[in-house]
Amino acid sequence: MSSNVAEISLQPVSQNALGAGLARLSAGQKLKFGLGALGLLAVGLALFFMGQQPDWRVLYANLSDKDGGAVVAQLSQMNIPYQHADGGQAIMVPADKVHDTRLRLASQGLPKGTVNGFELMENNRFGMTQFQERLTFQRGLEGELTRTIQSLSSVQAARVHLALPNQNGFFREQQKPSASIMLSLHPGRTLDKAQVAGIVHLVASSVPEMNPKAVSVVDDAGSLLSASPDGQAQGADTQKLQYTQQLEQNYTRRILDMLEPLVGVGNVKAQVNADVDFSLVESTSEQHRPNQTPDSSAVRSQQIVEDGSAPSAQPAGVPGATTNQPPATGTAPINGAAAPLGVAANGSNAGATRRESVINYEVDKTVKVVREASGTVRRLSAAVVINHRSSTDRSGKTVTEPIPPEQLAQMTALVRETIGFSQDRGDSVNVVNAAFNVNQSTEVEPAVWWMQAENQELARSLAWPLGLVAVGLLVLLGLVRPAFKLMTTQNTTVVAAPPQLNAVLNETPERPGLPMPAGQVEPEVLRLEDAKRLAKENPMAVANIVKGWVNGEVPV
Repeated sequence: MSSNVAEISLQPVSQNALGAGLARLSAGQKLKFGLGALGLLAVGLALFFMGQQPDWRVLYANLSDKDGGAVVAQLSQMNIPYQHADGGQAIMVPADKVHDTRLRLASQGLPKGTVNGFELMENNRFGMTQFQERLTFQRGLEGELTRTIQSLSSVQAARVHLALPNQNGFFREQQKPSASIMLSLHPGRTLDKAQVAGIVHLVASSVPEMNPKAVSVVDDAGSLLSASPDGQAQGADTQKLQYTQQLEQNYTRRILDMLEPLVGVGNVKAQVNADVDFSLVESTSEQHRPNQTPDSSAVRSQQIVEDGSAPSAQPAGVPGATTNQPPATGTAPINGAAAPLGVAANGSNAGATRRESVINYEVDKTVKVVREASGTVRRLSAAVVINHRSSTDRSGKTVTEPIPPEQLAQMTALVRETIGFSQDRGDSVNVVNAAFNVNQSTEVEPAVWWMQAENQELARSLAWPLGLVAVGLLVLLGLVRPAFKLMTTQNTTVVAAPPQLNAVLNETPERPGLPMPAGQVEPEVLRLEDAKRLAKENPMAVANIVKGWVNGEVPV
């Protein structure tokens, strides 16, 4: 067995290893260790409070005191934390509750906005001039009209401006009031002509002596919604265009409803162009029929003139009672034969007589007034494109083929009957069969991952936590770890290893070819027993030896 001595590093056991390690550090090392510990503590506290404190975002800004109080009261009811910013002008809530809170408050009509009405008249100051009173009344009237207009479902906000001129005693010099209204509509909503006319008449009826034509309504884009002051030409043109578009869409829908069951949805495209006549035509005709018979015609006027001279009375006849009788009553029928001149009705000669008769009959006349309706269709033009038919061949591949001419002719006849084709009117229908290009839509390439908005927002939210973690790692590796390593490193003492351990390290056991006699113990077993006993008695020495083996150090 060799007598080599191994150097064993022994660590004396200390009851207060941390205190002993601090005692071995120099003043500079203690300062670095303290700064590093404080830095780690600050980083840990910052990460803790950042994880506990929510990210605050602005819910509403520039609110009035009334709306702000209503919003705060509602937030307290909903148990949503909030805080004030900018001197109470803004209300902030956690970032993950901003949109949900806005929707819930909007469903309850908050914030309502500050619109002052006639309550302004309650704050009249002593010594207010007449001009200030008129101005306050005008502001109150504008506020009341604004509130009324904002109550409409489609209107989000409104502004009303009234021009109320001063009235004097001269009636001819008095000016009429006027008004201007600006509307801000909810997204996706519009106002039709009837609703705009209702707003105009509402304002005109609220101000005395105001003509509805003096009210102008515009939207937030600057488009004039009410009729132009110079007449209804612009509104009439808009109505004509809407009527034409509606008529064309109606014909197009009819064609699609007729052909889609035959060729499939999406396999037919149709467009209809309508030439509509909006002119108003009024014609008057007067007709005279030929002369009619006197029995069937109406007498308009009749004039009869009779002129005669009575003869001298001379006694005649046989004297007696018959001669002394008065003459008989004369007759003059309208259509009867006239008696001869100088002959009375009883046949006696009555002297010279002249008779004239004038009859005026009504002239037969027919007056006819014809007014043609506006918006008549003068001509229709329809263009229809039908996709090729799709079929599957024997191999299972989808192929397209054109529609047979006879079937295409039948579809053309259907289109003509659908739109009410009239050859006398000059209508035209063109049906074409062609293959549709299905690869027109191109896929939009997604943006680079670092340019996507959600990734940028995630990077901004993780910037502070990651930065604090990096600072903490630098403090730990640069200040705390070297000082802690010096604190845990203890003084080593070199002692001689027991001969049994040297034997275990340096002796190579001899293994004879023949077995040992009975009753004898092998030297290898004895050395192993000595090593076990040494490990129990001095574990630190054995641990240092094993550490040297692991580090590649060879005991001397």
